[in-house]
Amino acid sequence: MTAPRTPGEAARRLAETMTARVTERMTRGMPGPAAEAVRAAAARGTSVAGGGPASAAMREATRLTRAGRLTEAMTVLQGAAGAGNVPTTAGAGSARATRGSFTGPAGTRTYRVVAPSNPQEHPPLLVMLHGGTQDADVFAAATGMDEVAEREGFVVVYPEQARSANAMGYWNWFEPRHQGRDGEPSLIAGIVGEVAAEHGTDPDRVFVAGFSAGAAMAAVMGAAYPDLVAAVGVHSGLAAGAARDVGSAFAAMRSGAYRPGRSRVPTIVVHGGEDGTVAVANAGRVAESALDGVPGCARSEERGGGQGGRDWTRERWTDPEGGVRVESWTVHGSGHAWSGGRAGGSYTDPSGPDASAAMVAFFGAGRD
Repeated sequence: MTAPRTPGEAARRLAETMTARVTERMTRGMPGPAAEAVRAAAARGTSVAGGGPASAAMREATRLTRAGRLTEAMTVLQGAAGAGNVPTTAGAGSARATRGSFTGPAGTRTYRVVAPSNPQEHPPLLVMLHGGTQDADVFAAATGMDEVAEREGFVVVYPEQARSANAMGYWNWFEPRHQGRDGEPSLIAGIVGEVAAEHGTDPDRVFVAGFSAGAAMAAVMGAAYPDLVAAVGVHSGLAAGAARDVGSAFAAMRSGAYRPGRSRVPTIVVHGGEDGTVAVANAGRVAESALDGVPGCARSEERGGGQGGRDWTRERWTDPEGGVRVESWTVHGSGHAWSGGRAGGSYTDPSGPDASAAMVAFFGAGRD
């Protein structure tokens, strides 16, 4: 056998050999779809030159596998399988974007803020929580929320998970210490306080939305801080209290089979009907948790789509006073991706209905 000619080629071949061994061990006995997801992520991780989310995922999965933590390694790789390309688009480097950081007893988190050039009087504040392997810039570019904020006159802030807290950038929604008013939720609340003070936002119109792990943390914020958060948006996520550790998190992601906690604020849910990372059953659990303790809600249903876009079903539950307590969108045929997001973005499906616009409309954050 001919030896590799360069150090780079030697490193690549070593990575391929290690990947093959790890993948074979991890997929042994797995159901077909799960095994394919792991293999796809592993292949992407060794083929992406210079790193990136997929190769970072493979490195982290390798470390976890060596430590015998196979469930966690599988979760990392399944997330990477749907990561897609990380975009470099207008919006991520917006001249209007400023940076800040907040430090509290639970640590320090940085954040990205965009204030509109023509804001509403006492504008709403929208908090956007990114998913795993993403950061604030990538999430902003993928969702197009900067442009919506500029058009509608509200302030948007993107807190960023520290890689020291989670190597893959996931918010730790599945750990009990981050499911109440301490831990990471307290840091997000602290960021809200700083941004609100700087930009004079309306304290009664603070909304939190997120994708995947960020969506699960948004649900936690609605449950833990109903005095701060007026409503939440849960895109491809899970209900507050869905898990107590990594193992139960993976089980909930796979089947939604758990007992969720109670949400305390109105909630909009968006979920792909073919999501292979976070099962669509979780959308129903999020809706159930938001309806718990709110009797007498009337359900309505609307269907739409076609003409080159994805079909969708929208369910609404309206309370006896006429307020919409829950709005739930199922995007048929879509996977683990932000519906209506930017083409080429991280975890986006441009063919779906515009989740960013739907959330802003549900929150009532736009201009009258």
